[in-house]
Amino acid sequence: MKTHIVMFSGGAGSWLTARRVVERHGADNTLLVFADTLMEDEDLYRFLDEAAANVGAEMVRLADGRTPWEVFFDERFLGNTRIDPCSKILKRQLIRRWLETNYPDPADAVIYLGIDWTEEHRYEKAKPYWAPYTVEAPLCDPPLVDKAQVLDEMKAQGIEAPRLYGMGFPHNNCGGFCIKAGQAHFAHLLRVMPERYAFHEAKEQELRQYLDKDVAILRDRRGGTTKPLTLRDLRLRVVAEEEIDTLEWGGCGCFSPEPGE
Repeated sequence: MKTHIVMFSGGAGSWLTARRVVERHGADNTLLVFADTLMEDEDLYRFLDEAAANVGAEMVRLADGRTPWEVFFDERFLGNTRIDPCSKILKRQLIRRWLETNYPDPADAVIYLGIDWTEEHRYEKAKPYWAPYTVEAPLCDPPLVDKAQVLDEMKAQGIEAPRLYGMGFPHNNCGGFCIKAGQAHFAHLLRVMPERYAFHEAKEQELRQYLDKDVAILRDRRGGTTKPLTLRDLRLRVVAEEEIDTLEWGGCGCFSPEPGE
């Protein structure tokens, strides 16, 4: 009997994915796997419990024991939009080890990602990484739904949506932080959660000093050249109402590694 394993990230998409998997294969044959970065919004855990109870399947929580910032210090590398050591170590490699330990025969497990039809490119990137395990993304198949419809269905099921959605964040991971986020995302974090922004700004400055390098999460592309843009400098621009890239939100792609990983 195959085990149907849903990557249960704490987002609306992973909840509906789990619902579809259970409808097809039953709750007893479905397992929800959550990889905790230890830097999640406190409301994520409330949502996970409610969502798992609604789905009716068992949930397994995994944790490396480190936060993304601890990984950056240990790896002596600050992640960016192209390279995400935090997701690689705290999610992909952690879950991969768990899979290979508990399901050494790939024929015994099927992996499900909460990627929908608007992000099918992420699905295609994920398949080679998780091979030889079979990977499916039920939200890429009909009936196709958008995020608003998923949230409406969630409400109809009596589940309160994660609070970060209501605060305007596109995802519910890492407490509103994401190493792959862009200027618009971090400017939003600054406006709605200034204390949390201040924490990440301080950690970035600390890591810069530790590495003795001019590194930053963001990039400044003004004037036709690309150079590091620190969270401190972005904050100063936002406060001064200077121009920033209001279209650069970036994207969370924890389960879709870059080629070659």
